[in-house]
Amino acid sequence: MEKPSYRTPLSRARGLGAAHHGAAEWIASGLTAAALVPLTLWMVFAVLRLAQLDYAGAVEWIGRPVNTTLVILTVVLSFAHMHHGMRVVIEDYIHKRLSKLGLIALSVFVSGLAGALTVFSILTVAFRGGVY
Repeated sequence: MEKPSYRTPLSRARGLGAAHHGAAEWIASGLTAAALVPLTLWMVFAVLRLAQLDYAGAVEWIGRPVNTTLVILTVVLSFAHMHHGMRVVIEDYIHKRLSKLGLIALSVFVSGLAGALTVFSILTVAFRGGVY
């Protein structure tokens, strides 16, 4: 017995169907978003506390291992979440293959570079007190 087809005649003619990769991307985006909720709340309170400190106090605060780890985790997850979102927008709205690949590569480059520079800056302040 033949399975019923729920596709439209036009989609059968074009050979279109599900790409079978959207669920994994959706889950990854949801996980980063869920992880960012408590991290962002913590970061807001941390920034409010840091605003009351002088430079030396802020350097001492970022030098604590827990604070350094949480700030880096927040930054890395933020840039990963940003890249996931940009990739979805590019894949959904850019239809020329070469343009799509170029923009995705640019998104990876910008997200990676900005994230790496941010993490480097945080570690520099944490370990050297902001002195190069």
